[in-house]
Amino acid sequence: MKKHLSADPVMKELLQTVTVEIPERPGNIYEALLRAIVGQQLSGKAAATIYSRFLDRYAGVVPEPSVLRSEEIDDLRSAGLSRQKASYLLNVAAYFENNSHLIADYHELSDEDIIQELTSIKGVGRWTVEMILMFTLNRPDVFPVDDLGIRNAMLKHYSLREEGRELKRKMVEIAEQWRPYRSYASYVLWRSLDQK
Repeated sequence: MKKHLSADPVMKELLQTVTVEIPERPGNIYEALLRAIVGQQLSGKAAATIYSRFLDRYAGVVPEPSVLRSEEIDDLRSAGLSRQKASYLLNVAAYFENNSHLIADYHELSDEDIIQELTSIKGVGRWTVEMILMFTLNRPDVFPVDDLGIRNAMLKHYSLREEGRELKRKMVEIAEQWRPYRSYASYVLWRSLDQK
């Protein structure tokens, strides 16, 4: 993987200074979606606090979809959730309660099929599903082109000057050379932002 990515001179240089650990086993998609929704537009610390309060409602464990679905929005708001986020959590619970047969199939679906399936849930966007593909399902070839950190890292390391659609097109073009390891390249780009 590193040898393949090192064909890109910029990535080769980054790989010499950045270490990345990739998750080894798949996680739970339902739980990852709940956590992602709670964390939308919040700092890591605030998201962790609210998610902890949310779990406290269920003795510290992730509630089964049927249990969560039976909740009222106002009850969920007591954990610090906005009305909108509470409704999105209920949407996720309803989806998993009604589609439990699909859960085992996710490992057989393509990345794009999973994106299409999960973005059908109101409150779940493409970026959220891309993060789940990378960090929960450990898919090796995901490129989250709309991620702010990826954009900032590529602007910095590739000296890009484009803006808007042209910038996005250029980022995708650069990332093509990383296939089939675009997830790993993305991890490297994120970690590169942590360096001085």
